[in-house]
Amino acid sequence: MVGMSSLTLLTAGLTPQLQRAVQGHVRVSRGGPQECIPPLVDHISDPAQDFLQFVVTSLLLEGTTNFMACPVINESQKQQLESASYSSRYALGLFYEAGTWIDVPWAAQYITDNPCIRFISIDNKKRNIESPEIGPSVVVHTTVAFGSEHLDSDPAEVQQLILSHLERIVPSLPKPASVKCQKWRYSQVTKAVPNCLGQMILHTQPLLICGGDGFTHSNFDGCIDSAMSLAEAVKSHL
Repeated sequence: MVGMSSLTLLTAGLTPQLQRAVQGHVRVSRGGPQECIPPLVDHISDPAQDFLQFVVTSLLLEGTTNFMACPVINESQKQQLESASYSSRYALGLFYEAGTWIDVPWAAQYITDNPCIRFISIDNKKRNIESPEIGPSVVVHTTVAFGSEHLDSDPAEVQQLILSHLERIVPSLPKPASVKCQKWRYSQVTKAVPNCLGQMILHTQPLLICGGDGFTHSNFDGCIDSAMSLAEAVKSHL
């Protein structure tokens, strides 16, 4: 059997989500009878990019000759995956020391009259986990228009722009202990992968399926629809 050192090679360079999905599940033999790899299902925000990264890395792993036996993804599937499109935003996190009081009467709020900010939440209050031992945090999402306009801008400059708008919207916010600005390249699905019914089977032996709201529509119902479709697809191959 391939040891943990080889398994590390397999997961090297993958996203954390893919690493968690692979660890403890992928088993292949080196010489002699090959053991079938158990089903692997991964929810990915950008199917064409993230899943192909996983496939290529898998193919490069020494000893995975069962992957080499036949192509994992055909040209038609690749075109389908690449046809999906996503909106882009920035997310900003503000983190405070324990005991900091954020004096607003709401846990979350949609902003409709600001060109930069679309959504603000007092995250610990929204999640109902307020505690004197845990510092509060604030999460900010920008508008799609702002995200598109500043997609390739310097992150430090983008952070200052968002903070300046946030200060005007919520002037009572205290100074945070730390701030994290994150580019959200694949935020919401604007055009789902066509003709997939919530998932796409890329390979049957071993079973490789990708899914997520990129195969349905970008809201919670879309995630549930894809999850149900994935479950049925896996069930039919057990």
